[in-house]
Amino acid sequence: MNEMEVHSLLEEHGAIKTGHFLLSSGKHSDVFVQSAAILMWPGIAERLGHELGERFASAGANVVLGPAMGGVIIGHEIARKLNVSMVYAEREDGKMKLRRGFTLDATSRVLIAENTVTTGGSQKEVIELARKHDADVVGVAAIVDRSPGVSFGVAFEALLRIDAKAWEADDCPLCREGSTPESPGSRHLGR
Repeated sequence: MNEMEVHSLLEEHGAIKTGHFLLSSGKHSDVFVQSAAILMWPGIAERLGHELGERFASAGANVVLGPAMGGVIIGHEIARKLNVSMVYAEREDGKMKLRRGFTLDATSRVLIAENTVTTGGSQKEVIELARKHDADVVGVAAIVDRSPGVSFGVAFEALLRIDAKAWEADDCPLCREGSTPESPGSRHLGR
């Protein structure tokens, strides 16, 4: 599956939106990727997850870890392709934690899964969480990378790279024009 195919799938299902958006990172942008619009289709989620799983087939992962919510569905599909377990981290008191009986240890070779990478903040937080449990992080897999070139210090594969502008809220040209950002992501609902 190449970048053009992934881009077409996202566009066809209305997953790439233009306007004025508040991102999970707190930054503002003129582009928002709503991965839920394609992940709601199991066949598409499976195709994307299997493509990412294939790219990490030789990494030796024995568990996929995704931050909730963005990494849960795609992480599940990657884990299905790799025939390994999948766990997810959730925010509790503002920090990512393993809950629901999920565990990692020194025998865990972890592949981080995510739908969209913007600043890399959530992914870095989950990498740190895995390492606190003495796990070895073998890579990061994402559907879309819209970052300005983030590095995780491990292998990073994205099915699609999008060049999207993002600004600190205080420096947002769209706000200066009088526009109010939408919050279609999960972290800033209701703001």
